[in-house]
Amino acid sequence: MAKAPRVWQRMLSGRRLNLLDPSPLDVELDDIAHGLARVARWNGQTEGAHIFSVAQHSLLVEAIADHLNPGMSRDWRLAVLLHDAPEYVIGDIISPFKAVIGDAYKAIEAGLLAAIHLHFGLPAQPAAALKRCIKQADRQAAFLEATQLAGFAREEAVRFFGRPEPLPRTVHALLEPWPVAQAQERYRGKVMAVTAASSS
Repeated sequence: MAKAPRVWQRMLSGRRLNLLDPSPLDVELDDIAHGLARVARWNGQTEGAHIFSVAQHSLLVEAIADHLNPGMSRDWRLAVLLHDAPEYVIGDIISPFKAVIGDAYKAIEAGLLAAIHLHFGLPAQPAAALKRCIKQADRQAAFLEATQLAGFAREEAVRFFGRPEPLPRTVHALLEPWPVAQAQERYRGKVMAVTAASSS
């Protein structure tokens, strides 16, 4: 009789996160920050001495969302910061490859995100308006990363990600790739600060 395949990953915290049935109790911020700081956006095909990590991308998306939606609630801000958090387990698969893989990847990603949301006291499924907010900010971030880090021509990036909104210099400053340790600590610190804020 064939042995059942292992479907959990052991984290540095000692947690074992089951990919098919993830528990919020097995989610730890330190694991998320550690993993996302070491996952490269664009499969590492970016300019600079360091990778542009998913941790740094998440902070960029949060800054854009904050600019586009002044007065965002604490819960919305936290959900934006966590929008790519499943990638600490399953990596950042580029969109063309996601299209090839199909629904299996999406199902695993959705299950992980729901467990992560519940761990942080958020609804498992974000509201439609929040999803739109995240998508808009994520596409803006992708445009900036594509044109300033990944070698896309502006016209090509507009075709894939839409026309960018004018954004302040503080947002553009987040495009300089950071060392892993810096990305890890800045992401962890931001999530902790937002988590500790009042939810009112």
